[in-house]
Amino acid sequence: MKRTDLLRAATCVGFGAALALSGPPAGVDPAGWRLLAIFGTVIAAFVLRPIAMGPAVIVALVVAAASGTITMKQAVAGYGESVVWLVVGAFLIAGAVQHTGLGRRIALTLVTRLSRTMLGLGYAISSAELVLGPVVPSNTARGGGILAPVVDSLARALGSAPDQEPGRAGAWLTLVGAHANLVTAAMFLTGMAANPLLAEAARDVLGVDFDWGTWALSGLVPGLVSLALLPPLLLRLAPPQVTDPTAAREAAARDLQALGPWARGEKVLAAVFVVLIVLWSTKPLHGMGTTLVTWIGVSALVLTGTRRWEEMTAEVRAWDTLVWLGGLLTLASGLKDLGVVAWFAAACEGAVGGLGPLITVITLAVIYFYSMVGFSMLTAHIAAMAAAFLAVAGAAGAPSLLVVALFAAFSNLCACTTTYSTGPVIIYFGLGYVPAAKWFRVGFAVSLLHLVVWLTVGLGWWRVLGWW
Repeated sequence: MKRTDLLRAATCVGFGAALALSGPPAGVDPAGWRLLAIFGTVIAAFVLRPIAMGPAVIVALVVAAASGTITMKQAVAGYGESVVWLVVGAFLIAGAVQHTGLGRRIALTLVTRLSRTMLGLGYAISSAELVLGPVVPSNTARGGGILAPVVDSLARALGSAPDQEPGRAGAWLTLVGAHANLVTAAMFLTGMAANPLLAEAARDVLGVDFDWGTWALSGLVPGLVSLALLPPLLLRLAPPQVTDPTAAREAAARDLQALGPWARGEKVLAAVFVVLIVLWSTKPLHGMGTTLVTWIGVSALVLTGTRRWEEMTAEVRAWDTLVWLGGLLTLASGLKDLGVVAWFAAACEGAVGGLGPLITVITLAVIYFYSMVGFSMLTAHIAAMAAAFLAVAGAAGAPSLLVVALFAAFSNLCACTTTYSTGPVIIYFGLGYVPAAKWFRVGFAVSLLHLVVWLTVGLGWWRVLGWW
């Protein structure tokens, strides 16, 4: 381990130790306080990154079990949660998206058909995000792995490079790609790997089953409005010097032609996508949960030979997510069971008391949104804060579905504020087209757009749905 990593690790451990030694407040179980200190150490490790997420969670579970804070049976309980296996299955399917080339084909097809103007090119990128959002659960894989290379090649086709006229087209294109990625992440349960953490917190804290269909219904109208307004806004904030995208469209057409005709695997995968989305959206008719439907898709890919099992077991992201997500659910459930979440909610309730349920949930949501500037990962932000904020909003008497819908959206949209908030933002920023100062300025303006859309159109849509 490098010296800098050792210093970061020592900082994380010191933070947890200080919290543990401070002693529990009155009425808080000492075991719960110890677990909070362990959890706090994990969140600090997520922010400072002395080691990878998986090992950090494993070490936390070992310490919690060895110290008698939880039993070994409790330590592994999170790995039996269905949402963990939902994400694993979705990652396996996402691997097929990249392996077969279907994701790149979709992106290039949309670019060739929609990019008659520069604004149309922006909508093509957003549309590619929208099509891939439901079925690629990692916003990093979707944005950074599939679309960022396409965006970079489009910029270069228009004569723009990070070290040569970045403002000619590259700056605008990368901003569209990064921010559209966050909107589609907010629209679907399977749009971002840590979204199931929010769904699990909603179930545990508020008793709300915010499944795939409910999440998609929640984000449908405000999400589409955000995607419609985002390219024009960015066109004003970072206007490209190029006005004719013909070169980019022709480059995309050449790349698409190079892919050749649809392969058998692409056709099967496209059919599986359609079946999955139909089944996810019609749960009340057949009763099959989101996780079961996902694994039906995985099984179909294996049985048809579209993806060999040996290739699936090599999907490192899936199994790494299994380790850290299952462990985080264990820690989060322990904090709830030992009364720590309830204690925090009670402590915070007084700060927003008397504002009324609707104003309370909006105030909390805005605080939650901008608190993301202190985190370098959406997962850490959700794990550290979501359950407590849901509990406070619920205790204030706000309608549960409204609370979950708002926090589900803001858990993703909040990543617009910085250059370091989530994988795809880091990748797009790392392309080098946009300087940091400009990224922060644009990000703040985009954050205001999200607040306006989701607190007006969103609230109106949820009112139509009868959620408040």
